[in-house]
Amino acid sequence: MSNQTKAYFFAGITILFWSTVATAFKLALSEQSGLQVLTIASITSTLLLFFYLLFTNQTGSLIKTTRKELLYSAFLGLINPFLYYLLLFKAYNNLPAQVAQPLNMIWPIVLVLISIPLLGQKITLKSIIALLISFGGIILVSSQGAGEEFRTEQIPYMLLAVSTSVIWALFWILNMKDKRNESLKLFLNFLFSSIYLLIVLRVRGEPFPGNPKNILLDVYIGLFEMGLAFLFWLKALQFSKTTDKISNLVFIFPFISLIFIHYIVGEKIHLTTIYGLLLVVTGILLQRVSLNTEK
Repeated sequence: MSNQTKAYFFAGITILFWSTVATAFKLALSEQSGLQVLTIASITSTLLLFFYLLFTNQTGSLIKTTRKELLYSAFLGLINPFLYYLLLFKAYNNLPAQVAQPLNMIWPIVLVLISIPLLGQKITLKSIIALLISFGGIILVSSQGAGEEFRTEQIPYMLLAVSTSVIWALFWILNMKDKRNESLKLFLNFLFSSIYLLIVLRVRGEPFPGNPKNILLDVYIGLFEMGLAFLFWLKALQFSKTTDKISNLVFIFPFISLIFIHYIVGEKIHLTTIYGLLLVVTGILLQRVSLNTEK
């Protein structure tokens, strides 16, 4: 098996994982709070990543981590996964999955916008067109069947879903400045996040999930949305000749996800959702082409 074939294999597995998480979110949140779900999921990812560091002989880097690096990881862990997923779960708890997921996945577009003031980057005409196309898609997705099921009380939660894209984009910029090993950084982020979550869970007096089905859903999210998906995606990037060969494949998963959302969650998938997703993805791909042209 060639390295590129391995890259496609790991990328395909990752996309399959990500395709199921919107459904897992809705199922888990139907009987638990976002705080309960995230606590178990974060602890699961922390344990998985620790064993990964252990079996790949990277624990030496963990021991050598400086106090400054620990503080930076503590800060990033507060942003993501702690704040990011708590807000995301709040959005999923109050919106159809077919609406929350596309609004959450526009972070590449948000990244371009916040890179202008933070990184001093200039925006081109192609980028402006790409942004307009994607935002047109957002409007279509938000309309939920041309307004037939649209409720004004959902607007704050739609804005909340969009805000998670802002948080993820900010996290991505801050994470770029940290040159440590990605697996090590991710482990420390989840470790600190788990500590924060356990403290908040105790302060709020919320119990640990006791239902085995709920615990399995939370563990599933921790493994397949967070831990394993990240590790497999890293493997795909390492084996691929170029990042572009697999990075655009990630835009397949929202469409596969709609199948799970329809048949497992039971949501009626609106045509506006499909058309809106197509516009969002088109805008993001056009933005990538624009960035590659400028290099």
